[in-house]
Amino acid sequence: MIRNDWTKEEILEIYNRPMLDLIYQAATIHRNNNNYSEVQISSLLSIKTGGCSEDCSYCPQAARYQTGVAVQALIQLDEVVEAAKKAKEAGASRLCMGAAWREVRDNRDFDRVLEMVKSVNAMDMEVCCTLGMLTYEQAQKLKNAGLYAYNHNVDTSEENYSSIITTRTYDDRLKTLHNVRKAKLTLCSGGIIGLGESVDDRVGMLFTLSNLAQHPESVPINFLVPIKGTPLENQKHISVWEMVRMIATARIIMPKTVVRLSAGRMEMSIAEQAICFMAGANSIFAGDKLLTTPNPAFSEDMAMFELLGLKARKAFKKGVTVSADTIA
Repeated sequence: MIRNDWTKEEILEIYNRPMLDLIYQAATIHRNNNNYSEVQISSLLSIKTGGCSEDCSYCPQAARYQTGVAVQALIQLDEVVEAAKKAKEAGASRLCMGAAWREVRDNRDFDRVLEMVKSVNAMDMEVCCTLGMLTYEQAQKLKNAGLYAYNHNVDTSEENYSSIITTRTYDDRLKTLHNVRKAKLTLCSGGIIGLGESVDDRVGMLFTLSNLAQHPESVPINFLVPIKGTPLENQKHISVWEMVRMIATARIIMPKTVVRLSAGRMEMSIAEQAICFMAGANSIFAGDKLLTTPNPAFSEDMAMFELLGLKARKAFKKGVTVSADTIA
């Protein structure tokens, strides 16, 4: 049963269950709603790096922080096609293209992104973009070009949001999610743990996502990777068990959503990742870099898949059906 009326109290009770009970319930729900041995492999490509005007406390691409990230203009179409080709050959079914923009603007750069989307879509790969805030009209242009998914993370709870980002509001985030849905794109939206947030903030983030009129098709859960030069550079690493709790809780309250084990896998052993898969994670980013932070290589992940008996999910397994209630 898919519910969109979870209360924070219900989600908190699930999150705080004894670990083994929590994992068992999440694994059971996962097996009843998904092919538990299938994992979606996505590859993340930075198509425009650095120089962002936002002040996200965790991000090395913010122009106001001295993080050593070189500003790079929008890359060329042939670079995108070559990256997509390599990712597909390595087993990825989705290419996610990220640009360090505050928002999408109707200019030549956006026209070039539309051409990138068309080209990757023609390769029979799912195409995802994360370009910042966008209007419905821009979302519709991306849809018409062949975009499959749009990523726009809520990051944390509504109550904690302003302590992490001040240059835009939580409502700005939700408006973009609405525009994505209105354009009938699949939605990718999750957040980060380890920002210094409370358990209530983690619950609040899951509350927001699970109470959308339609659950996101993909929910990435990220470990904070502290980057020197950002306000969170000295943030302490959190336990992998906190990641397990987040994944398991997300799986229980959003049974059919793809839950992505995202940033932070470099800090996790194969055994720890295996527990995350058991608890309901069924997607990863593969490739040696996530925009600007390190990530396990494709070859390492393929060896892990073989060891654990996992297989890569094919592209376009699930599309999007948007109800009138979702876009009202």
